[in-house]
Amino acid sequence: MPGIPRIVPFLCALALIVLGSCGTPEYRAERSHCEAEWMLKIPPVFRHEVVTKYRNEEHPTGQSTCTTAGSVTNCQQIMKTVSIPYTEVETVDIRKPQRSPQIESCAARACSAKFGNSACET
Repeated sequence: MPGIPRIVPFLCALALIVLGSCGTPEYRAERSHCEAEWMLKIPPVFRHEVVTKYRNEEHPTGQSTCTTAGSVTNCQQIMKTVSIPYTEVETVDIRKPQRSPQIESCAARACSAKFGNSACET
């Protein structure tokens, strides 16, 4: 079953593309057809790559804001948001940059031919 781990990232990526698509239903249909065609012409090649990501953390500034009500003084630490880089290994389709423009171009051509515009707007 060595082929299963390879196909899982592909299916996840495909699901994200289909779910995350925007535009008219007609455009999505054309793009889906083009995507199926170009996935066969330029199949995915997955590699593990180290990528840098960022997370935000709250750090104290060393300053505080104090308010006094009667005989009670409350102080609040002033915080700042700091972006912290970290590395992570991701599975990346190294052929996606080659394939994506082909899919977009194919969908735009199909929409132009059927609807007279590249967005499949009626």
